[in-house]
Amino acid sequence: MTKHMPDIACQPHKNPQGKLNWVGMSGIELPIQIRQTQDQTLTVSSQVQAYVSLEDPLSKGIHMSRLYLILDEQGAQEPLSPKRLQHLLERFIESHEGLSRNAFLEFRFDYYERRRSLKSDNAGWKHYPCTLRGEMRQGQFECEVSLTVPYSSTCPCSAALSRQLIQEAFEKQFQAGELDFDSVYNWLGTPEGINATPHSQRSYAQVKLKVSAEHTLSLSEVINQIEDSLKTPVQSTVKRADEQEFARLNASNLMFCEDAARRLQKTLDSQSEYEDFWVRVNHLESLHPHDAVAIVTKGIENGYSDEPNFMDRFEY
Repeated sequence: MTKHMPDIACQPHKNPQGKLNWVGMSGIELPIQIRQTQDQTLTVSSQVQAYVSLEDPLSKGIHMSRLYLILDEQGAQEPLSPKRLQHLLERFIESHEGLSRNAFLEFRFDYYERRRSLKSDNAGWKHYPCTLRGEMRQGQFECEVSLTVPYSSTCPCSAALSRQLIQEAFEKQFQAGELDFDSVYNWLGTPEGINATPHSQRSYAQVKLKVSAEHTLSLSEVINQIEDSLKTPVQSTVKRADEQEFARLNASNLMFCEDAARRLQKTLDSQSEYEDFWVRVNHLESLHPHDAVAIVTKGIENGYSDEPNFMDRFEY
């Protein structure tokens, strides 16, 4: 005779009783597929959180193994997308009929992509921390894509002060006499000719986008939009020509954190596929021991909160 194994989770719960917002698991390790191009996918490792609500106050708990099995069976069958996320959440709720009405799922991973150098024929890998998060509440699906993109920022104030010092050095060197082109040209190529440089720093843009289930997830496209807006992407592989071009781009795109935030605001506002957005730019000051930060949202009713302490310490 086959013995039935006891299932404690199905037994009535006595005291205390109550509904729970979320019950589930975090830190699940799972390989996933991310679409890079129409015909190419990238398999990466992810950390997953999976939860459902516990609506029955008399139930001891949920069936966590069911959530895990759904992820294990279907999580990497096809590239991750908002529609795929919606399907998984629906499966979570179906697997907990009578217990759960809401579901939550989050994938955290590093997206890797080869990026070409600015001038040379070289290319190198860059990684971008990403999160894809979905939630199903009372049959309503919401999806959020977030990522962190590094770039370089050069301080406009520091640049102006440096130019003044260069002017003063020029005046001291050549006085008010007649100038010789070759002498000035050669002097500008010496350390004395450029006797001050503006301070620059590696900076990070954290961007959250709210998208629909029908949105075609293209992380590469989002990264391009961000880097094209800021115009000073950090480089993986550089020759001297690349480094010189990088210096030129920084000089041509002097920006405070406010400038960077407004650039991204303008770009993301023009993209109709983003229902809402939240942006935080972090300039890791080389002058100060603290960071300069600017935050902007799309500003729609019931949209993202503009609280500055959200994601206070960025992940990279």
